Amino acid sequence: MLERCFGVRRVRQIQRAARHGTVTFLCLFMTVVVLRGTIGAGKFGTPEQDFNDIRERFYSHNRRVEPHRVLEEVETTTTTAAQNDNADSNNYATFDISKILKDEEGGADEKRDPNAPYSLGPKISDWDEQRARWLKQNPNFPHFVGPTKPRVLLVTGSSPKPCENPVGDHYLLKSIKNKIDYCRIHGIEIFYNFALLDAEMAGFWAKLPLIRKLLLSHPEVEFLWWMDSDAMFTDMAFEVPWERYKDHNFVMHGWNEMVYDDKNWIGLNTGSFLLRNCQWSLDLLDAWAPMGPKGKIRDEAGKVLTNALKGRPVFEADDQSAMVYLLATGRERYEEFIENYHPGLGDHRWPLVTHFVGCKPCGKFGDYPVERCLKQMDRAYNFGDNQVLQMYGFTHKSLASRRVKRIRNESSTPLELKDELGLLHPPFKAIKLSS
Repeated sequence: MLERCFGVRRVRQIQRAARHGTVTFLCLFMTVVVLRGTIGAGKFGTPEQDFNDIRERFYSHNRRVEPHRVLEEVETTTTTAAQNDNADSNNYATFDISKILKDEEGGADEKRDPNAPYSLGPKISDWDEQRARWLKQNPNFPHFVGPTKPRVLLVTGSSPKPCENPVGDHYLLKSIKNKIDYCRIHGIEIFYNFALLDAEMAGFWAKLPLIRKLLLSHPEVEFLWWMDSDAMFTDMAFEVPWERYKDHNFVMHGWNEMVYDDKNWIGLNTGSFLLRNCQWSLDLLDAWAPMGPKGKIRDEAGKVLTNALKGRPVFEADDQSAMVYLLATGRERYEEFIENYHPGLGDHRWPLVTHFVGCKPCGKFGDYPVERCLKQMDRAYNFGDNQVLQMYGFTHKSLASRRVKRIRNESSTPLELKDELGLLHPPFKAIKLSS
């Protein structure tokens, strides 16, 4: 009947659609059943109850998930903060160096009796005899490395803490490199000190306990050469005329008239001097040191020095003023060691050492403009460094430049090349072998 009304083809299409609709309904029904069983909603109540139960179930589920999500956010934030902390801990620029420089607690230095006179150590009166015996017993450590060349130890140093300004340590590095170059060329041993051996003798005076300790610990050293950290060699080719000083124990640059006649506090320079390893030198150190202990003694000694020396400002006792005072008031004992303070080869030669007194490159403040000091220190360093670089065919582009340029071409016969100053194989380093 349907076939007569709609036609055979149309009826078949309706039947096919009905079968598909039945299958679709069955799938929907099964989906609802499975969903109800999974989330536990409705308990087969009315549709309104089912809806309310489903909504409540979803709301409760969201409330259970929320703490986990918040925890994940906190953990992520904490991890990010930890990563930032790790990055900061790896950054030298932001690291607080005071954490490392903090001294250990306890073990305080022994307090010296303020009523007892200061001493660098036990009194020694027979050092020449002790040293002579040691040298005789240890012939493999001669105090002369050539017929007329003594064994020399160059001593310098700086504070155990970093400089108080960002560029100071860089200039200290330049200074020690300059000294190492000179010592290597001239066969001189070198000692660099960081330690403050005696807390009483800080500042200007720290060198005295160190010098005495090295003289007594190294009897094989004939001359100890002290140089301040702000002094640089500017004549790499100059070999000290050791033969000239064979009868002298103390060599320091200064002016007789300024020391003895004027008693001027800048009449000499304690930034660079030679001291023979002998009893006389120990006696000199013993006479030099009593003004050095920090505190009341140094302050009172400063007043004495200011009253006694020409042009000296009012400040605590310093090693240079004390040496002028010592020489000027005890001329009979020391004047014989001042006679050879003139330059070794005359005024036409450039200075062996240039000392930048008052620049204080490692401190917060100097006595002169910082730019002026640093520029002149760069020029002095490059002036000396050029004499080293020319040995290998290079030189600085200018005394103000860090960059270098080639001044000699490479050669297939390098042993035939000669450096201008003859520093590669100077005669004063030649060793004469016994036949």
